Formats: sequence, C-alpha cells, structure tokens
Amino acid sequence: MLPSVSILQQVILAVLLVATAAWAVALVRLLRRARHRAAGGRGRRPLLGSVPRQTGPGGPPSECVELTAAEREAFAGLVRQLTNRG
Repeated sequence: MLPSVSILQQVILAVLLVATAAWAVALVRLLRRARHRAAGGRGRRPLLGSVPRQTGPGGPPSECVELTAAEREAFAGLVRQLTNRG
C-alpha cells in the first residue's frame, strides 16, 4: 500500500479500476457482436426488425416523387461518392 494515500482513496481507486475494466470488456463484446452481425452472422434479432411496417392497408400510403434529369444525375453522383469511400 502507498503510505501517502488514505484507505478511502485506495478503495475509490480500486472501484474505478474495476468499473473501467468492466466497461472495456462490455465495449469489446459490443464491437465483436456488431462485427459478427455485419459479416452476416446470426445473432439476436435487431431492434428495427421488430418494428412493424408503416405502409400498407393499416398505415399511410407510400409517396412517390418524380425526379428531374438533373436531380437523378445529382443523386447518382452522390451514390458514386458514397460507394467509393468503402
């Protein structure tokens, strides 16, 4: 034990170290689970999969907007930019 540090400070330090270790373990597990799911692995059902669809007979109708040629080209350029990053 350190002679210049009180017992209370040592206990608080121990609690903080245990909390930090638990946080690090939880973070690693979450990252591994996310990587596994991204690779197509089977896991628990994602939260959004349990949300019912909003369109159909019980929901609002789907909307459709016609784009101009310039808007279609701008969207295609955006898609090209986003797919070239990965």
